[in-house]
Parts: sequence; structure tokens; C-alpha cells
Amino acid sequence: MASSITSSFQTSNLRSAFFGERNGICMPSVPVTRIGFLRKAIECKESRIGKQPIQVPSNVTITLEGQDLKVKGPLGELSRSFPREVKLERDGDGIIRVRKALETRRANQMHGLFRTLTDNMVMGVSKGFEKRLQLVGVGYRANVEGKDLVLSLGFSHPVRMAIPATLKVKVEENTRIVVSGFDKCSIGEFAASIRRWRPPEPYKGKGVRYANEIIKLKEGKAGKKK
Repeated sequence: MASSITSSFQTSNLRSAFFGERNGICMPSVPVTRIGFLRKAIECKESRIGKQPIQVPSNVTITLEGQDLKVKGPLGELSRSFPREVKLERDGDGIIRVRKALETRRANQMHGLFRTLTDNMVMGVSKGFEKRLQLVGVGYRANVEGKDLVLSLGFSHPVRMAIPATLKVKVEENTRIVVSGFDKCSIGEFAASIRRWRPPEPYKGKGVRYANEIIKLKEGKAGKKK
């Protein structure tokens, strides 16, 4: 009796469609289809800004050592280190080209950015940049005392800001501030720090604004239609 039961279990071998041969009931195997994933190569187009050449004036000296660039002109000297995604090439006729060293998405992003930064360096040491601000408000005024810019912006005390050594600040008619220099980044940072003391408010536009800035004024409660 025991032998017959044992033989019946031995003859019933199970083949699973997923786990191969197992003990149990015999079932037909099911074919498994393979799912393939297509890998699409990322196409990195050349930046329209990055491929434009940079013309170097005759009064500007370029020193290129590996990924380090030094630019010297009549207004000052600037230097910058470039990432490995881009490379600089200098032609014999006074032209600099910024090219991609790798075919990646990050290299495509760095291409146009560092071409613009390089052009700003060349233009800064040869011609310079400037940023203009306007004070709008009753009693708002500015003046230069020594190496400090003094602002009267409605606080209980005047705001005194130290002028960086690489920048020049001039005040016209007590309400117009001109920040100039050869480093465009430093000019923008200092101008933004001046504006940060009293940004233009949205109802009357009082505060410190850039000369070409457009302030969208809001309608007050008294001017709303009932």
C-alpha cells in the first residue's frame, strides 16, 4: 500500500512555467516574451552663442595656460579657470574661440555660458562696464564720502557702504548712482546690494531701482471700483 502511494507521487512531476521543474502536477510551459528598451542617444547641438568668435583688441594681452585664462588691458586684469567641458583656442589673427571638449549635455550648457564670460572679460579690460541706479522718493539721496557711498533712504540713520577697490561710484544730482569698472560681475553684485536696501514698493514705486527697470504698480484700495 505504501509503495503504491510513493510511486504515484514520484510519477507526478510538476514543470512550472516560471520556476522550471518542481514536484507536483505536470503543466505545459508558457513561452515568455522579452521586452526590449531602446536607448536613444542624446544629441548635443552646438550653442549659437558659444560658436561665435571673440575679437581681441590690439591693446589687450591674452595669456592661456591649460584651462586658465588671463586677460590684461588698459583698465585692469582679470583671470578665470575654465571647466574640463570646454576648451579655448587662440588664432593668430587675434581671435579666441570657445569649443566643447566633451559631447555631453553639461558641456553644451557650459559652452555658451563661458563664451559670454570670456567676452565680458575682454570687453571689460578694454572698454569697461557701468550700471546706473535711480533713487525715487521724498528725501532719498546719495553722496560719496571718501571711499564710502552714503545713502539716505528713510531710515533713522544713513546707510554707509564701502566701495570696492576695483569699482568707481559717481553720484549725479543726488539721486542717480553710476557704478563702473572692468569686472561686470563685481559691478552687478555691488549694484544689487545697493538696491537691496530699499527695493521699489509696488504702489508708488518708491525705492532704489535700476535706470532701465520697469516697475508694475498695483492699484490701491482707494482706487478699486466698488
